[in-house]
Amino acid sequence: MNKPGPLTAKPLAAILGRTLDDAFARQGFASRELVLRWAEIMGAEIAAHAEPVKIQWPRPVGDAPPEPATLVLRVEGPTALEIQHAADVIVARVNRFLGWNAIGRIALRQAPLRHRETPAPPAGPPAAAIGQVEATLGDVADDNLRAALARLGASVKKT
Repeated sequence: MNKPGPLTAKPLAAILGRTLDDAFARQGFASRELVLRWAEIMGAEIAAHAEPVKIQWPRPVGDAPPEPATLVLRVEGPTALEIQHAADVIVARVNRFLGWNAIGRIALRQAPLRHRETPAPPAGPPAAAIGQVEATLGDVADDNLRAALARLGASVKKT
C-alpha cells in the first residue's frame, strides 16, 4: 500500500484567488483588477461617488462584430447626474485600463455605496493620568523617553 505524500499548505491567496475570479466572472469582469483598482483608475473624485457592479456583454448576432459592453455602476442618488455627465471620461479611462474598447456606455444604478471607512485610532489616556504617572517616574534623562513611559504607564493603568 502506498503512503500518501507529505501535506503541503497552500497559500490562502491561491485558493481564494480562484474563487474570487469565478465570482467576478459571473458579474462579467474578466479579472478582478478593475474593481480592486477602481479608485486608481478613476481618481478620487469619481471613485468616491461610483463603484462598478458588473459588465453586461451583449450577445453576438451572427457574424456581426461584437458590440461594446455596458458597465453598470452603483452611484449615490445626489451624485448620479454628475456621474452621468462624466460618462465619456469614465468609459475612456476604463477602456484605457483594459487596453481595448471593451466598454461602449455606462448604466447607473442608484443605491448606497459600500464605504470602506478606516477605523479611528483609539484615544490615548487623558492628560491628567499621564501627568500622574510621569510624577512617579524616577530620573529619566531623555525627555522623549520620559513622555513615552508616562503614556505607556497611563495606558496600562486605564485597562
